[in-house]
Amino acid sequence: MSETSAPERETGQQVLYCQRDFPVFQNRMYATAADALACPRGDIELVEDELTGLVHNAAFDPALMVYDRDYQNEQGVSPAFRDHLHAVAELVEARLGKAGLIEIGCGKGFFLDMLAARGSEISGFDPSYEGDNPLIHRRYFSAGENIRAGGLIMRHVLEHVRDPYAFLQTIQQSNGGGGLLYIEVPCFDWILDQRAWFDVFYEHVNYFRLPNLLGMFGTVLHAERLFGGQYLGVVVELASLRPPRKTVGKPLVLPADFGRISLRRKPQGAVTAIWGGASKGVIFSLLCQRAGHSVEVVIDINPAKQGRYLPGTGLRVQSPAEALPALPDGSVVYVMNPMYLSEIREMAGPRLRCVGVRNE
Repeated sequence: MSETSAPERETGQQVLYCQRDFPVFQNRMYATAADALACPRGDIELVEDELTGLVHNAAFDPALMVYDRDYQNEQGVSPAFRDHLHAVAELVEARLGKAGLIEIGCGKGFFLDMLAARGSEISGFDPSYEGDNPLIHRRYFSAGENIRAGGLIMRHVLEHVRDPYAFLQTIQQSNGGGGLLYIEVPCFDWILDQRAWFDVFYEHVNYFRLPNLLGMFGTVLHAERLFGGQYLGVVVELASLRPPRKTVGKPLVLPADFGRISLRRKPQGAVTAIWGGASKGVIFSLLCQRAGHSVEVVIDINPAKQGRYLPGTGLRVQSPAEALPALPDGSVVYVMNPMYLSEIREMAGPRLRCVGVRNE
């Protein structure tokens, strides 16, 4: 399913991983299967920059990326993810305080509302926002905002930005040259360690390892891996921003079995289902389909996704109440994120085989 060779992309850059015709938005939901199958598509060519050490998609076209209200990436409906958000809220309050906070890329406003309910003074920016909070600006954060934030929050934004250093410069300049910033991004080392090929998306133009983030700042106040190691979280001083430089001499090499698909056997009459109609589920079902494996059922607890269709495959997302009673005994339910495995097993019951996806 993946190209195992490493063709030259540019001088000194080898392509680490290739995929073709990926949905450009794996979190945009569609009203019909036909619309989902006709979604815009783009290619993946992951390379490691020889100077900065940053891994990015060299085939990325930013002109394809227009975020709007059909973009659905809210994870706060899961108890496990809410626990993560509460831990991040405590970190933000301890390091950034509660006065004059701004969240860049606040999505539907779930985390922003959580901080506000805990007593923070906070506003936000995001073009996909659907609510009525007047403190959330329904637009991209861009140069010339002329803000003076007591602290800035940027969760799962930097991986979507073509030039992360230039964007950080824009934030720095807009905030008077300094300020504290909390950054949270997916951890590329976790993706490689777990052989999580379904965590490589077109939306994510950048893939960060901890040294990448640490190398862009002279002053790092906090750094850790979060959410079972899947995310990186750092608190930095914006005034110490500096151009990224590669700190590891050896070139990055992906594991030889990265991208291998091997689904479990199921009893006759059973079906294959996935639990998670977001990023991981979209790519998992798409590449399974291309490899000749069938995913028949997609389950998600997010009401905004239920009854709508996944890009690339046109699979319809069902609620647990709709899907679970109809699944035959012994059906395999692939849980897209292992952090949710225990809560999903409890909902699904003993007659279904709920398994976490790790190099499956």
